[in-house]
Amino acid sequence: MVFQRFSMVLVLLAALPVALLGQAQSTAKPKPHVVVIGVNGMELDVIRPLLLEGKMPNLSSVIRKGAYGKLRTVSAPNCPRVYSTFFTSTKPEEHGVTGFIVGGITANTNMLKEEPIWSMLSKNGVTVGMANVPATFPVMPVNGYMISGMLTRGKNCEDGVLCAPKLSEVQGGDAVYPPAMKAELLKNVGDFYIDCERMPSAADLKGHETEAIDAWLNKVQLIREQQTQLFDYLLSRHPTEFTWLGQSCEDRTGHWLYPIAPYNAGYNPKINAVRTEAFPDQYIAFDKVLGAVLKHVDDNTYVIIVSDHGIKPLREFEETDPHAHMDHEKTTPVVAKHDFADGDDVPGSFFAMGPGIKHDLRLMGFEVSVYDLAPTILHIYGIEQPAQMRGRVLSEIFENSDKAIAKK
Repeated sequence: MVFQRFSMVLVLLAALPVALLGQAQSTAKPKPHVVVIGVNGMELDVIRPLLLEGKMPNLSSVIRKGAYGKLRTVSAPNCPRVYSTFFTSTKPEEHGVTGFIVGGITANTNMLKEEPIWSMLSKNGVTVGMANVPATFPVMPVNGYMISGMLTRGKNCEDGVLCAPKLSEVQGGDAVYPPAMKAELLKNVGDFYIDCERMPSAADLKGHETEAIDAWLNKVQLIREQQTQLFDYLLSRHPTEFTWLGQSCEDRTGHWLYPIAPYNAGYNPKINAVRTEAFPDQYIAFDKVLGAVLKHVDDNTYVIIVSDHGIKPLREFEETDPHAHMDHEKTTPVVAKHDFADGDDVPGSFFAMGPGIKHDLRLMGFEVSVYDLAPTILHIYGIEQPAQMRGRVLSEIFENSDKAIAKK
């Protein structure tokens, strides 16, 4: 059940007229603009060589203009577990979303026991836009719009776990707020896929591995192109003061197409020697998505890129783990994963640039954690951090760390 401290606020926000989307009150002082881009499973070990080779120019630009480093995640990290921590800056046991399945039910927003960042911003008058962000189904009322991402249920995706229903195929809850926006999106963007493609089963792959891999990667690229079109439409037609966009195909690809060596656990040359460039290419493709987003960003906009965790090849000593060699549906020949007991084995990533943020600042060690995102965003808007939040403001990334950014 949604925590009572913010459930009533969200219900009241549902009464806001659609015409107010993306518009600030004329008498109000302009608020900061923040764009957060979440990349599920961004792996620094793969990204760094691509940066050195100049294959991710847009991310390189963010690094030069801002701060970056590893992001300490939670133990046994997975997408809903960590994203709900991003949203609330509380522990999984506190916010209630402890994994993909909680109490036999697919994780959903109704399980949140702590107030999420979108509610705090909305009730403080900040316009909010969210699209394809994991663990946001069913969508909740905000002072703007919300379009769900991973864990959205629908046709051929009844449980919502690691599959991709189209917008028109969503079942079991709303994928778009306000509801009237759904028809607008279908008309102007098309019937796009929500989330990324389901990974193929061992049976699907056997005997025609190359064809199946190529077809799957082509579908992933189609989904990414649709999401890029969606982001461009939203940033152009529905600009908001706070925007959070998500990408998940990178992680999905890494689980079974990570470029492992023959000595790695689970290596199968019929699969793992076919498209060794597939996983690195996902980040090159993401960089193009980032470039499309940055076209809507000016020097007065904060851009924050985060990943919930990294992803690493399997370890032999974890073969007893029932999740070690299979995906969440226990069919795909997985060769890499992220839900290790020690989250420090698979740190996430953090990149930030914007007015007042130091340039080319590398954050060493594990000084930044997934708990720190929400407090830092609230700081930018001059909103006091609530007592239940466990994170801190990343004051070290700002030139003038002793001042509330929104008051400058």
